Formats: sequence, C-alpha cells, structure tokens
Amino acid sequence: MSEEGYPTSNWEHTDSETLASSNAHARSNKSHHHHHPQQPYHQSAESLDIPQHTPLSPTKSLSPGRSSAESPTRNGASSKWRDSALPSVAREAPAAEDNNVVETSFDENVLRALCDLDCGVPLLLDRIKQSMVSCREASVFFKKRAVLEEEYGRNLQKLSKSTSETYAMNDGKAGTFVAAWQSSLRTHETVAENRIRFAQRLNEMSEELATLAKEVDKNRKQTKELASRYERALSESETATEKCKNRFDVTAQELERTLLQREGESVRDTALQARSPGGVGGKRVIGKAVAKGGMLLKGKNPGNLERQTEEIKARMSTASDAYRKAVTDTQSIRQEYFNFQLPRILRSLKECADEIDLGTQYHLSRYAFLYENAILSDGGTLAPISDEPGLKATFESIDNRADFKVYMQNYAYAHVGQKGPRREGPPEEGFLPPIMPLSKPQNSSPSVSSTQVPPEKGKTFGIDLAEQMYRDDVDVPQIMQKCCQAIEKYGLLSQGIYRIGGTMSKVNALRARLDKDLDSVNLDAEEWSSDISNVTSVLKMWLRDLPDPLLTHQLHQGFLDAARIENDRLRHIKMHERVNDLPDPNYATLKYFMGHLHKIVQHEAQNAMSIQNLAIVFGPTLFGQNQAGMNGLVNGMSEAPLQNKAIETILEHYTDIFIDEAEEQ
Repeated sequence: MSEEGYPTSNWEHTDSETLASSNAHARSNKSHHHHHPQQPYHQSAESLDIPQHTPLSPTKSLSPGRSSAESPTRNGASSKWRDSALPSVAREAPAAEDNNVVETSFDENVLRALCDLDCGVPLLLDRIKQSMVSCREASVFFKKRAVLEEEYGRNLQKLSKSTSETYAMNDGKAGTFVAAWQSSLRTHETVAENRIRFAQRLNEMSEELATLAKEVDKNRKQTKELASRYERALSESETATEKCKNRFDVTAQELERTLLQREGESVRDTALQARSPGGVGGKRVIGKAVAKGGMLLKGKNPGNLERQTEEIKARMSTASDAYRKAVTDTQSIRQEYFNFQLPRILRSLKECADEIDLGTQYHLSRYAFLYENAILSDGGTLAPISDEPGLKATFESIDNRADFKVYMQNYAYAHVGQKGPRREGPPEEGFLPPIMPLSKPQNSSPSVSSTQVPPEKGKTFGIDLAEQMYRDDVDVPQIMQKCCQAIEKYGLLSQGIYRIGGTMSKVNALRARLDKDLDSVNLDAEEWSSDISNVTSVLKMWLRDLPDPLLTHQLHQGFLDAARIENDRLRHIKMHERVNDLPDPNYATLKYFMGHLHKIVQHEAQNAMSIQNLAIVFGPTLFGQNQAGMNGLVNGMSEAPLQNKAIETILEHYTDIFIDEAEEQ
C-alpha cells in the first residue's frame, strides 16, 4: 500500500492484457455507467474507497432538463441549500423520509405523482400560467360588467330625478295619478341604487382577482428562479464531477505509459547482462542495444523514469481524491435536491395553483350570489312581499274617475265667471225645449248605469246571468255558490256525483223554494244534505234554464272549432282564447264552476268522476241543449262529442286558463 493509501500493485501491474482489459472496461463504464452505477471505473475503482451504497455520478444525460441560464451559480456545499427560502406561499417541509411531507389538507398523492414526473416543475408553471389567464379574464369581465351596471344605475337615477323635477314644473295630471307617478319614480331610484351597489361589489371583486393574479405571478417567478438555481447547481456539480473523472483517466493513461516504458528498460538490461561483456562482439552488441534503447527511451534513463513514475502516482492520488470528493458531493446534492428541495418547490407551486384556482372559483360563486341578490332585490322592490304596494299595485291605484271629478270641480270653480253660449232661453228667440232622455234598453252587462232600475228580486231560474249578478251585486251567482258549497261539503266523496240524478219531487220542491227565496233555503238541513243528488240536479237545471248558455250562443261555434283541433297544445291555446272572449259575468261564473269541478276530479278515486265523465255530463248543459246545428237536430247531435271535448280541455287545463291570471291580479 502506497503512502497515498492506494495499493502499489494496482499501478505497477505489468500484464499488458490486464491493462488492455482495464482500459476497455473503463471505456465501457464511461459510456454505460449510468445504467450500472455500482460498477467501478477500471483500475481506479478500488483506489477510490467509495462506499458501495453510494452510486457514482451519472452522465449529463440524467441531469434535470429544467435548468435555466437565469439561475445564479451555486457556491457552497449542499448544506447551504437549506438556507434558500421559498416564496411566502411555500412553507417549510420536513425531510422526504417523513410521512407528513405536507399538511393533511394537501393532497400528498398528487405531490408524490408530481415528484415522480420529470416534468413536474414546468407542468405546474404552465398550469399556474393558465390559471392566471383565467383569473385575469374573470377580473376584466367583472370590471366591464361593473361599468355597465354603474352606467345603468347612474342613468336610471338621473332619469328618475329629472323626470320628477320636470313633471313638477309642467301642468300634468294631479290626484291619484301624480301620487302613483312619484311613487314609481322613487321605485326606479331604489332599483338604481341597488345596481350601483352591485357595480361597487363587482369592482371590488375585479380588484381582488387582479391582486390575486399579481401575487401568484410574483410567487411563481420566485419559485421558478429558486428551482432554476437548484437545477443549475446540480448541473454544475455534475459537470465538475465529469471533469474530475476525465483528469483521473488522463493521469491513469499517463501512468500506464510510464510503467510500460520502465518495464521495457528493465527487460533490456537483463538481456544485456546475460551476454559476455568483453570482446569486440560484446561491444558491438552493447552498442546496438544502447542505440536501440536510445531510440526507445529517447534520452530517458531509468532514474528519470522512476522519478516520473512517482510524480505521476502523486498526481494520480490527487486526481483520485478530487474525483471521489466530486462524486460524493454530487450525490449529496442530488439526494438533497430530489428528496428535499424538489418536493418543497413542487408543493409551493401546487399551492400557488390551488390558491388562484380556489380564489377564482370563490369570486365566481360570489358573483353569482350577488347577481342573484341584485335581481331578487329588484323583484322585491317592484313587488314587495310585505303589505307595501308594488309598482303594479301603485299604477292600479290610479282612480281616473275620482281624479276627473276633482279636476272638474276645481276647473268649474276656477272658471265660474267665464261666459259661454246660453243653454236655455225663450222660444221666440229660437231656443228649443229640452230633449227628454231616452228610455235605456235592458243591458246584459252588470256594469250598467246607476240610473237603470234593477230587476225584481227573487226570481233565479230562467233569468239572464248578467241580470242576476247585477241585481244581487255579486261576482258569482248566489245559487251557484250556495249549491257548490253544499256539494263540496256533503258530496265530494259520493260515488257518481252529478251523474246520478235526484228524486224528481224533491228536485222540483227545492227549485221552487230557491226560486222563491234563495236566502231562506238552508242546504245544510238533513232534508237536503242526506241526498246531495237533489242539489246537483237543481244546479244542472239552473244552468240549462239560462236564456243564453254559459258558453253563449255567440261563441258556440268558436268553441267547437277549437275542439276540432287535433294538436293538444294548439287546442289548449285556442280554447283559452275562446274562454277569454266570454263576457265578464260568464267568465267569472265559468271560472268558479270549473274550480268546483276541479275539486271533484281531485277525489276521483272516491267518487269515480273523471274529467271525461264530467265533460259528458256538462257538455250539453254548458253549451245549451236548444242550440241545434246548421242542418237541424242530426247536426246538433253530432256536436255532442265536440262539446264534451271542449269541456274536457277546459277542465284539464283549468290551472293554466284561470289560476295564473288570478295570481297576476
């Protein structure tokens, strides 16, 4: 063993085959050593004293492909790596051997998958860049939307105030109209204020998203710079190791040549000593050997070769130590990078990606909530849930008649002294006597003049529907209300209700009593509640006795034409239009009666009266049995299926035809 700590036999081996084999083995290990890291470099493997568990430095092909020229050069040992701090979003992580590499809230499986990828760092950098683009787009959208909302709110606010001031200066209507008008303008101002507040929230969210994108971009750049610096340090360490290896190989080759030269001189000296040293022949042989030796050694004697060999061995020892140290440092740096620094960098970048993704999603959800809240606020302003009147109710509160009466009184008082044409005068001056008012014809509408004499109270059967409702001052005929309430109370579950008729004697007696004094009849009495069929028969009789059927003669053909339509949706629409064409008394009565039949259908399981059964019962009744077709009775009989179909369609779509309109009112 030499004083440098290397076996002398390793450097003094004279077997040419062993040297050639060692050189070939060294070249093989140099080109393929990253596939077999445990194989040593030719004869220097034993002299390096590298622990067997520490693999040698791989070639540059295994260095991370993510190094950047922007990173500064690493100076110092691997222990200085921990002195570098990650950006603020990165938190200190323990060593890779620790199972808790990240917090429990962090997805450790994703981090491990990223660590296994060679492209983990650029993957996250590109992902963060995409997220920043999305975040900035959302921020720009919120900003532009805020501009639109603020402009809308400001303009609406300005319009409301200017309109109110202009109306106050002009000669517009007064009374209930001006109160409703000013209230509506205040409603518009409230809506404008809501929109301005919404715009302010949008501006805040836009600024927050822009700030978030800026901070994440800053952290991304810092982490990228740190990762590039670590990768550059590892790459430089591997390059330095490769240089040390090359120096070691060159020194080994030089030592090999020196040993070959020294071995060749020793052989020649032995051969010369075996010959006779005297005589001419001996001198000639020695001269030739010296001449040949001079050509071989080129002026180098054995002493010089020995000194040169010792110098090369010393340089060999120094190169071996430098190479061993470079391998150890590079392996330490590599382990430090892949086991500690790379997980920290990936975790920091992943947290940046999660931060901007969650922040963007939060602000989008917040935008949806604020947008919904703004719409609901507008709706609550236009139609308050409380008892306060909404915009529609405010306009409906305008009483044009009362306003006109007040205006007429004020105008007459203000122009009391104004002269105009004389209304009356003596006949000799050409004035005619006043014209007597004409007698008013009977009107079927309940909204007749207050000077009309109401019909005689008492009669119920055979009286025009409008006259009854005007006479009794009701929205629905009293007899229908009275009978339907009793039927719903006592006969809702009776099987065959409306299909089974009552006893004729009792039906006629009940009709007479109702026709004589409707208010005095108590349908809750045992006499009538025990057999509700008598009440249903009286109600059908009242409908049949109407002079003009409930669906009117005028709209008779229109209902039949609508019933002929095969398409269900189109038939529903046309039937709805015909119902809306009914006079007000007929429409109100039909709506009430269809609601009553709708309740009957809801208990079909008990009373066995479906929509089709009720349509068959009331088809001829509501259309009028006396209305024949154009070609007489045969045509009239052929209309029965169409009549039933019309009633069936109205009853099927009772909610669409009647209830929606009632809710709007």
